[in-house]
Amino acid sequence: MYNYTWKLILSDLYRYNGNTSLKLFIKHFCWNPGFICSFYSRICNHLSKNKNPFVRLVFYFFIFLHRHNCIKYGISLPYQTNINSGFYIGHFGTIVISGAATIGKNCNISQGVTIGVSSRGRYKGVPTIGDNVYIGPGAKIFGAIKVGNNVAIGANCVVTKNIPDNSVVVGVPGKVISSKGSTYYINNTNYNFFDSATKN
Repeated sequence: MYNYTWKLILSDLYRYNGNTSLKLFIKHFCWNPGFICSFYSRICNHLSKNKNPFVRLVFYFFIFLHRHNCIKYGISLPYQTNINSGFYIGHFGTIVISGAATIGKNCNISQGVTIGVSSRGRYKGVPTIGDNVYIGPGAKIFGAIKVGNNVAIGANCVVTKNIPDNSVVVGVPGKVISSKGSTYYINNTNYNFFDSATKN
């Protein structure tokens, strides 16, 4: 499990520069709010599954650090959120992600994005985001909907219904305007050291 968690962290790092050197890790850990928050979220998620009393103390310490950084940078990223490899936060500020959401591989999150709960209606619940999805600044995604793979969601778009693969979605409410998808928006995804099927 530790090896798998570390590979998730490295896959996140790789998305920023296409490299996982120690120098870049230190740089992003010290100066990149998106990577800092995703790093602590990954660590807390890993530690939360261990019931050893000493590990629980370490877990609470990292929870404190994680919440401190989330408040500091305006990124609400609960450690319970199910996030696959290659998670990328381009800019920090007013980002809110539900702890019950599911996010696929190589997702790009911009500033002002909300991935949240709908408490009533046909789509009551939380979103499931596919692989290689670009979510533009200010976009809002609500409810038990499925956003397909290779989707690009435009700035300030409000998505409340299922979106098929390879779509470009814009407007309020969100409407599909093309099938060009997220091509050219999602970079640095060839982190071959990572095997998502191996969790040990």
